Amino acid sequence: MSNPITAEAEKKLESALKAHGARDPREFYRERLRDLKEADLEAYERAVAYYRDTLLPSIANEKAEPLDAWTEYGRRLAVALAPGRTVRVDASGKAHPYERPSRTDLVLQIPGGKGGRAVLVALPSELSRAQRATYDVLVSGKTRAPG
Repeated sequence: MSNPITAEAEKKLESALKAHGARDPREFYRERLRDLKEADLEAYERAVAYYRDTLLPSIANEKAEPLDAWTEYGRRLAVALAPGRTVRVDASGKAHPYERPSRTDLVLQIPGGKGGRAVLVALPSELSRAQRATYDVLVSGKTRAPG
């Protein structure tokens, strides 16, 4: 039997995804959660507790916009995996400090210190050429242009 809070939160997210033509972040965030479980069990347990006790109830009870709430959850996972700074990359490719969720910007967690790839937090429904290039270099680690 499904938890009514979970069911309501999922229904609201599905509606928001459809209304905004947004990408569903859940499978990607599940992968990040698995990565976190392997890297830091305590951080994983905090992330699961946040999901259960904060994320789902805030969406189900309409205290948070579903897409924004999920982006924030993804940011929490990324920060736990790669402490550093969160940035948003606009359509021109310019990076800005992250302040709140955005549906038009690429959002990345840039690890502090040396090395390590950026962790994807959120994608716009369509990447601009500059955002795609940023993603390819910082997240995928590509160093050559295609073709």
